[in-house]
Amino acid sequence: MSDYRSVNHANWEARVPHHVASDEYGLGRFDDPDVLSSVVRFDLPRLGDIGGLDLVHLQCHIGTDTISLARLGARVTGLDFSESAIDAARALSASAGPHVDYVVADVYDAVEVLGAERFDRVVTGIGALCWLPSVDRWAAVVAGLLRPGGELFIREGHPVLWAVDDPRPDGLVALEYPYFETDGVALRDERTYVTHDGALAAPDIVHFNHGLAEIFNALWRHGFEITLFEEHDSVPWPALGDQMTEDADGEFRLIDRPERLPLSYTLRAVRR
Repeated sequence: MSDYRSVNHANWEARVPHHVASDEYGLGRFDDPDVLSSVVRFDLPRLGDIGGLDLVHLQCHIGTDTISLARLGARVTGLDFSESAIDAARALSASAGPHVDYVVADVYDAVEVLGAERFDRVVTGIGALCWLPSVDRWAAVVAGLLRPGGELFIREGHPVLWAVDDPRPDGLVALEYPYFETDGVALRDERTYVTHDGALAAPDIVHFNHGLAEIFNALWRHGFEITLFEEHDSVPWPALGDQMTEDADGEFRLIDRPERLPLSYTLRAVRR
């Protein structure tokens, strides 16, 4: 869909004020310099030591994960296509610290905007690839940003999750949407994933899925060696509504037989 970017940009601009005000993001908590986002806390056992590294966080949104990565000792740059999200991220960095360099740009333009072979680590957080039409083009960008020997770290929603329909009254988990990469699926959702009043001003989105083989092959084509891959039965938001329960760490799983469904995955890869 040729206009996917303008549709999705409007949607994310509409989400930002709700996310900034939400208890789920809890921006006020970051006044405590020891606080890390629940997403980064989950990632810690797999992330490795990032102290002293030049790191770029692609599709960084309002910066809660980005500032958490900086608190682990990396020199961090955050990039997002939403001007409002970057404004919020800059405000959080200025008020709570540490300093993060933020740039407004499309992820596909990241090498042109930030410079080639500038970073030791590229981090992409959960719910990012599903907004991009070509995973091969994304892998080329990641390769272009990294120095030789640099690493990609990604935790992402599982492509099986993105193919699942909204919760059904009978509790059935049904595959409704494409698992493989297509031209995108147009959807309409008047709510974002945090609690808020009123409908989103721009509820339309264009969503893209990428199968695991498509992701792996794209990385291999662009010179990566995959060094870690783990699948998880949880995600950090109630993706399937009241069919899920939250644990003490802010992760959500199916109440009934969570082993049925992969919900997210972690991947690390080295640019050779």
